[in-house]
Amino acid sequence: MTPPFNTPPAHPHPTTVNIRTLHAVVFTTDHRVIGIQYLVLALISVVIGTLLSLLMRIHLVWPNWPLPLHGPILPEDYLALVTIHGTIMLFFVLTTAPQSGFGNLILPAQIGARTMAFPALNAASFWLTAAALVVLLGSTFVPGGAAISGWTAYPPLSAITSAGPGQALGMDLWLTSIALFAIASTASSINTLTTIIRNRCTGMTWERLPLTVWGWFTAALLSIIAFSVLLAAILLLLCDRHAGTSFFLPNGDLVNGILHKGGNGSPLLWLHLFWFFGHPEVYIAILPGMGLTSMLLANFSHRRVFAYRTMIATTLLIGFLGILLWGHHMFVAGLNPFASSAFSISTMAIALPAAAKVLSWLATTWRSRPSFKTPMLFALGFVSLFITGGLTGPILAQPILDEYLHNTFFVVAHFHLIMAVAGVFGLYAATYYWFPLLTATRNHPGRLLSEPLGHLHFWCTLLGAYAVFLPMHLTGLAGEPRHYAQLTGIPGPGGSLSPAGALLSHTLPLNQFITYAAIFLATAQLVFLFNLTHSLRKGKFASSNPWQATTLEWHPTMNPFTPLSASDTPEMSVHRAPCHYQANNSEVSFLPQWEPIPLAQDEIEEATDTKPE
Repeated sequence: MTPPFNTPPAHPHPTTVNIRTLHAVVFTTDHRVIGIQYLVLALISVVIGTLLSLLMRIHLVWPNWPLPLHGPILPEDYLALVTIHGTIMLFFVLTTAPQSGFGNLILPAQIGARTMAFPALNAASFWLTAAALVVLLGSTFVPGGAAISGWTAYPPLSAITSAGPGQALGMDLWLTSIALFAIASTASSINTLTTIIRNRCTGMTWERLPLTVWGWFTAALLSIIAFSVLLAAILLLLCDRHAGTSFFLPNGDLVNGILHKGGNGSPLLWLHLFWFFGHPEVYIAILPGMGLTSMLLANFSHRRVFAYRTMIATTLLIGFLGILLWGHHMFVAGLNPFASSAFSISTMAIALPAAAKVLSWLATTWRSRPSFKTPMLFALGFVSLFITGGLTGPILAQPILDEYLHNTFFVVAHFHLIMAVAGVFGLYAATYYWFPLLTATRNHPGRLLSEPLGHLHFWCTLLGAYAVFLPMHLTGLAGEPRHYAQLTGIPGPGGSLSPAGALLSHTLPLNQFITYAAIFLATAQLVFLFNLTHSLRKGKFASSNPWQATTLEWHPTMNPFTPLSASDTPEMSVHRAPCHYQANNSEVSFLPQWEPIPLAQDEIEEATDTKPE
């Protein structure tokens, strides 16, 4: 293995910023630069989304606390915080970073491609995504306030501009932002699929694709289907708001003193269209993390992925089943009981491929001697959070139980653990693992993030995440609704405290603990930000393959810091599936995908490998 670089190159080229350089960055079609642009956009978004979540938690515990330069947080302000927080985190962090950010940065190299299939479309997709974020943030400053309908935007209130605060221009801008994002994500997904199908290098068969590529592939398929439906639904809702149609407005509906007369639409149509997008979106966010976790566990355990072909099949099966179970979000919406039963069964059925993945992860690491580097820790944290959050899934899949738990903090805790926090752990694992590739340039090799700071960051984040979201299950079981702006002082008849108010007031001590834990969790991320900014300039230089990885992105000619020009670069070829490791008592040997070996040795290896597939 190449020894690590401890000193920078002798004659680095000076970095100058001028108009020509700025123009090249802004209008670049280089997939690596675009991937970094996506990651920077996601980093900005996650900082904003985290600050909004802290404001929500603080208001729940101290409702009279005035926001500086704003004053008291009114109920409509709290609902705006909920809406913008959920929208930013789901779309611009959990969808953008794994699929578009790391997808652009790593995917071409993992399949031996030099670029994405459609470079210009790739650049346009990024700028549409950036425009969508600007429009969303701009909606908070318009007259009437930001949208307050949550990230689900249920009609009929969202279909009527005069329904109340946040339903006028703020709602229009929210819908415009999500429409732009849907177009950008669909275009990016088409680019991803075409790249995987058409641009694979010699020898990169479907069974030799890394599981990360299978995650990106399946998520791209889901994105094209789900975001196309969401875009159509948004266009219909905008027609209801401004063109006099009635797709989602029933005849005779009275909203804010105005009686709707016209076509007899149904709000249930929006629920079907939205959740047909909404549940696949969960897997769009989590499938790349699943693929990366499988590869990291094998890498740092020095093992092959247990049941590799089965893991490919479960990835595709999760994507397929994820399209079929949107109705479990609608158990309290008045569905036909037979439809509820069908959606309940399909929801429980998806636990089978998910459980198969967990068993593969456990079998891959079983009785191994793993190297507990920071990427491995975050991969193990992903497994822990995925199991913990997934255990409450079958509970919510039961219509009779969901009738009580629906729209309570029990649901908030469930999807934050299994999607939000687990997805963020996948992003952290990817950042620590691929940081040498992210920071490598023509002038210097890539750098490593600090391991001591990484370990501190991991343990604080894991403990903080569990301290925040495990107690939320208890407040949800106590009946705490997820959209109440205040938990105290809810009046009842004669000025006394209502039964609901008395019930919610009993959850206040636990909510105070959750708020303190949330502040601790957010503060712990400052360790990562310091590690990131410090390592960008002063981090230890990495070797060309610091993790003894076997996948193509670590091939020396795929590293931006390489002495070979494009004309001198040999043609890339693949000879085997990834994760060929052999651990002896004293050392670990690994065989990268690009290393050729004699055919006879290949045959001997296959014959002596008795590990079950």
